[in-house]
Amino acid sequence: MQPTEYEVILQETFPFWGQLSKEQKELMIKNTMTVQYPKGEQLHRGSLDCIGVLLVQSGQFRTYLLSEDGKDITLYRLSKGEVCLLTASCILKEITFDVFVDAEEDSTALLVPAAVFRQVTQQNIHAQVFEYQLLTTRFSDVMWAMQQILFMSFDKRLAIFLIDELAKTGGDTVRLTHEQIAKYMGSAREVVTRMLKYFANEGIVTLSRGAVTITDREKLRKLTR
Repeated sequence: MQPTEYEVILQETFPFWGQLSKEQKELMIKNTMTVQYPKGEQLHRGSLDCIGVLLVQSGQFRTYLLSEDGKDITLYRLSKGEVCLLTASCILKEITFDVFVDAEEDSTALLVPAAVFRQVTQQNIHAQVFEYQLLTTRFSDVMWAMQQILFMSFDKRLAIFLIDELAKTGGDTVRLTHEQIAKYMGSAREVVTRMLKYFANEGIVTLSRGAVTITDREKLRKLTR
């Protein structure tokens, strides 16, 4: 991309862009770069990395926590047009736990280096407000994930997950394996398979290799209530 293209995307992504000085804008444009990550690559490993702020252009990233025994819990996923701030966690004093980020698909993003973003937020109150607002939104996503895991029955959680996935694709089919669904939900594949078979027996879904097709949306919605 050319610098002018970066400027357009930065302006569209950051609501504080109009409140930056000419020097601050030039600093961000000059240092922004395009980065690409193949499917499966881990781009952020807790406190070991601090690459900067990612503006997702294509593909999908997964943010998760990892336990000492290797079990992970998905916090949220990011797709085109969204911003990943936790990849610049070294500039966020509020983040005191290790968060991991993987590319779920072949993905492209714009990267604003951590040092550059830190300088701008320290100098500009509007950029700082954006930073805290985005952190608040992500914290809400994390709390929602924890609430589901701790307090919701699994059939309700799975129904909510499937409906959310349909909202993203606009179709009737969720093209994920049972293993992927389990990973996103912080559960075991066997538990997901068992519940999906129950849904299938109730006429709510039909199952095929690597896909779940919703056949009765109303029944599925009733499970979320």
